[in-house]
Amino acid sequence: MKNIHTLILALLLPLGLVAQEKQNNFEIAKSLDIYNSLMRELNLNYVDEINPGELNESAINAMLSGLDPYTVFIPESDIENAKFMTTGEYGGIGALIQYDGEFTRISDPYEGWPAQKAGIIAGDAILEVNGVDCKKKNTQEVSNLLKGQPGTEVKLKLKRYGQEKPVDITLKREKVKIDNIPYYTVFDNDVAYLSLSGFTRDAAKEMKEKLLEMKKSHKLKGFVLDLRGNGGGLMNEAVDIVNLFIPKNKAVVSMKGKAATANSIHPTTNEPVDLEIPLAILVDGNSASASEIVAGAIQDYDRGVIIGHRTFGKGLVQNILPLSYNTQMKVTVAHYYIPSGRCIQEIDYSHKKDTTSTKNDTLGKPFKTMGGRTVYEGHGIMPDVKVDRETYSTVTAYLYGKNFIFDYANKFYSEHKSIAPADQFKIDEATYQDFMKFVKDKNFTYTTETEKSIEKMKQAAKDEGYLDKIKPQLDLLEKNLTAEKDNDLLNNRKDIEELLRAEIVGRYYYQKGRIVAGLQNDPDLKRAFEILLDTNGKDEYHSILSAK
Repeated sequence: MKNIHTLILALLLPLGLVAQEKQNNFEIAKSLDIYNSLMRELNLNYVDEINPGELNESAINAMLSGLDPYTVFIPESDIENAKFMTTGEYGGIGALIQYDGEFTRISDPYEGWPAQKAGIIAGDAILEVNGVDCKKKNTQEVSNLLKGQPGTEVKLKLKRYGQEKPVDITLKREKVKIDNIPYYTVFDNDVAYLSLSGFTRDAAKEMKEKLLEMKKSHKLKGFVLDLRGNGGGLMNEAVDIVNLFIPKNKAVVSMKGKAATANSIHPTTNEPVDLEIPLAILVDGNSASASEIVAGAIQDYDRGVIIGHRTFGKGLVQNILPLSYNTQMKVTVAHYYIPSGRCIQEIDYSHKKDTTSTKNDTLGKPFKTMGGRTVYEGHGIMPDVKVDRETYSTVTAYLYGKNFIFDYANKFYSEHKSIAPADQFKIDEATYQDFMKFVKDKNFTYTTETEKSIEKMKQAAKDEGYLDKIKPQLDLLEKNLTAEKDNDLLNNRKDIEELLRAEIVGRYYYQKGRIVAGLQNDPDLKRAFEILLDTNGKDEYHSILSAK
């Protein structure tokens, strides 16, 4: 009887799916008819002229916002930006930009590309692009003006720090290719290091070439792959990067979705480069998607140690689908699962009422790595070794967020033609004193959480009738707090110096220099050295990777 029930159920399932599809098709046809009639009546009867294109795009975006944040409509004007996400290429001048509340400024010209070659420097405010006034235009608007077909000219009018007259520069756009690997090296301790910033086309090929180059020139004692801040990219590149350290024909990631085409398993297909070298992968809260596939697969195969902070938690797969009139849709088609069978998606978007991420370290469903270690589903990839970092103080966060550090780097650059190499440059006493004077001259102010609490206490005391009695004590507390704030620039000098050093080095040595400067006192890298080289004599590497 059981077999008969099973057979009946198997026969009924396809019928149920067909019925559901028919019902959905009817609802779609009904909704489109309502939408068409609504748009037609708006056009005929609304008191003012409407812009049907804008209304349509708003309607589409509102509809998709009820799904997940990665399913989005791509209008024709954004097609090039969508291509950049997969190819790392775009037609433009090669520079990062940021908005300062009045103008968009160059924050980082890419070394070797048109902006840098034409003499554009970080801090330059973009006044005009091809005669178009850029005041109050945001970064997206200015970016659209700067981008264009390679080979075409673009004329910029810039305001440079320390110069009264605007600077006029004409340059030719090029097909800019952002490096997947902005920096790699072998340290004096024979540990190789590679920073991977993206998973665009050929990322795995480029990484393989760099790894083989470092293996050929050194007898490596370990390899550090830095995925911090890497938001992901192409899944096949992630699979091929895992393949550098994992044998052929091993599953790396599987996809499970509604459509048959969205269900697949992606194994390694090539012979690995190295199965033995001790491996450490650095991750943080901005390591997402393809980064999590790499870190998660390496963890599941017990092939390397994951160091740093819990990753972002993006376990959703998107495809870009063509729509009519040269528009597209990036749509989530599947969840992905790493070798242990776990999905690392932070949020379950099927629960529409609660799509907020707690970002705590609570554990999900347990799974086992190939060697028997316990790992957990959801909430991103938990590192094998968590490295605690102190959060920035209020004064440090304000200095950075309000661009005082950025602006001082512009001043420093205008006064110094050169500095020491990126790994040797230090903020000396004279420079820090000059920075403090710069900040004071700019009337730098900020509000601490303690000050906010005192204000709340004053208001509560006033409401409850206690203010007159406790006002002397509150005034004294404020006076003492003000005295302490006066020392904040000195008490937090270490953190402020680190940010200053990275910003100043970036003016002279660009993105590569920033990475080099940041590695000098990097707690994650230091911990990786300890584990890979066994400097503590505890054989931590093998201990971490063995089942407990």
